[in-house]
Amino acid sequence: EEASGGMDLENGETPRFSGRGLAELLQLSKDEMLERSGSVEVIAELANEFDFNDVGGGRPSSIRSLRYLLPNFVFPSIEANGGSVPSFVKEIIPDILLPWSVFSSGPPPE
Repeated sequence: EEASGGMDLENGETPRFSGRGLAELLQLSKDEMLERSGSVEVIAELANEFDFNDVGGGRPSSIRSLRYLLPNFVFPSIEANGGSVPSFVKEIIPDILLPWSVFSSGPPPE
């Protein structure tokens, strides 16, 4: 747990999942590849686009998804400050992707 920075890696991706994403990209035409050139590709998002799963049939959420961000960062912060998050809220988190611009501006001010 210390090596992960306290993050729950239970829902992490296996190396095979990453390989499946790469295999899908390698099947693209030259023009399709050039269209994606220079962009960031998130394996979980490729899995949704190309419809493949990780070992065991699961499909982890994207690092840009509320389904990933809220349980790993927001809820622990609320709970560490004495608040609580109802279980029904934890169960209905939508899989909405935040734009990359949200992450490029750095951490929020203290």
